[in-house]
Amino acid sequence: MDMSRIALFSVAEQRLAWTDRRQTMLAENIANADTPGWQPREVTPFAKLISGAQAALAPVRTAPGHLPGLAPEVLAARAAKGERAPDGNGVKLDEQLGKVADTESIHDLTSNLYMKYLGFFKTAIGK
Repeated sequence: MDMSRIALFSVAEQRLAWTDRRQTMLAENIANADTPGWQPREVTPFAKLISGAQAALAPVRTAPGHLPGLAPEVLAARAAKGERAPDGNGVKLDEQLGKVADTESIHDLTSNLYMKYLGFFKTAIGK
């Protein structure tokens, strides 16, 4: 049985491939932290890849006293205008290393879910 034909496993495989691409790009950013003029790059967010959605989600205000939040695009635009090194390099190592740790967590979670569901299928078919 080809597990990639089952939607759950197909999405998990896509997510694992995405984490691999993201880790590679983050490693390039970190490796070029001292390269003059280097600007950090990022892969397309996974949610946009699988849904094709371009619209941003607006933060929800559940009470009149709540402050309005900022949409992810506004936060990203603010981060893009951040400080740069005198040589024009925009890599912030602490930010990149945080993304590496986040991506590793996503990879571990996806791998564990994949294996758990695979175990469920094996149990269901008696193996």
